[in-house]
Amino acid sequence: MSNATHETAPTEFAQVGGVRFAYRRFGRPGGLPLLLLNYFAATLDDWDPLVTNGLAREREVILFDNAGVGGSTGDTPPTVAAMTQDCVDFCRALDLMSFDAMGFSLGGMIAQQLAQDHPEMIRRMILLGAGPRGGEGMTFTELSADELDDPVALLMGAFFTPGEASQAAGRAYIERLKLRTADRDAPISRKAADAQLEAIREWGAVPSTDRYAMLDRIRRPALVVHGNRDVVVTPINAFILAQHLPDAQLVMYPDASHGAQSQHAGVFLEHARVFLNG
Repeated sequence: MSNATHETAPTEFAQVGGVRFAYRRFGRPGGLPLLLLNYFAATLDDWDPLVTNGLAREREVILFDNAGVGGSTGDTPPTVAAMTQDCVDFCRALDLMSFDAMGFSLGGMIAQQLAQDHPEMIRRMILLGAGPRGGEGMTFTELSADELDDPVALLMGAFFTPGEASQAAGRAYIERLKLRTADRDAPISRKAADAQLEAIREWGAVPSTDRYAMLDRIRRPALVVHGNRDVVVTPINAFILAQHLPDAQLVMYPDASHGAQSQHAGVFLEHARVFLNG
C-alpha cells in the first residue's frame, strides 16, 4: 500500500509530443487502476479528498490534467472527441492499456467517448453527474466562465441544494478542498475554461438523427450516479443513460445536486466498491 494520499501524492509529468501532462497517482498498486476524469474548469486539486482517498483504499487512483488544464501544457481542444484523444495519448504514455474510469460531468462525457472509441482500454466506468450526447436541456447556455470568479459560490449553488443538510455537506466539502497545502495545482486559465465550455455545448447539441445511437455502441458496464435535484445536468439524463447503455446500473441520491457523490460520500464509496469489484 502506498503511503501517499490525495493530500501528499507528488505531482508528476508525462511528455507526449509537445504536451506535458500533469498527474498524481496513489493508493493500492497491483490491480487495475482507476482513472479519474474531471469536471468543467477543475484541476487536480478539485477532486474531493474524501472520495479519492476512499477509492484509493482498494486500488490505485490516477488523477490528471488534460491538455491545457492546470499544470498541463498545450491547448485545450473545443470538442470532447479531441479531449478524449488527448486522454488516450496520456494513458499510452503511462502504459495504461487497461483500466477502470470514473468521469464527473465533463469527465463523464470523455469517459463515454473513450468507451466508444477505445473499448479495449476500459473495463468498467462510473458516470457522475453526466449526460449523454444530445441529452435533455444540455445546452449550458446559462453557464459562463465568469462564474469562476467566485468559485465557492459556484460550487455551493451548483453542487448542493438549498436544503440545510445539503448546504452543510457543501461547507464540509469546501473545507476538504483545502486539505492539500503543498504542491498545489495551477488554476485553470480562462482560455482553457472557454474551450471546455465550447466542448460541452457541442456535446449537448441535439443531433438531427439517431439521438442516442452512441450509447448503444458502448458495451462496457456502467454505474450512473446522479443527484435527484441536479441543476447542472438534469436528472432525466441519468435515466436516459441507464435506459440506452446496454449494461448500466443507476443510483439516484436524495436532496442532492451536481455534487451528489460528495454529499453522500459514504454510501457512494460503497456503491463504487461493489460495482468496481464486480
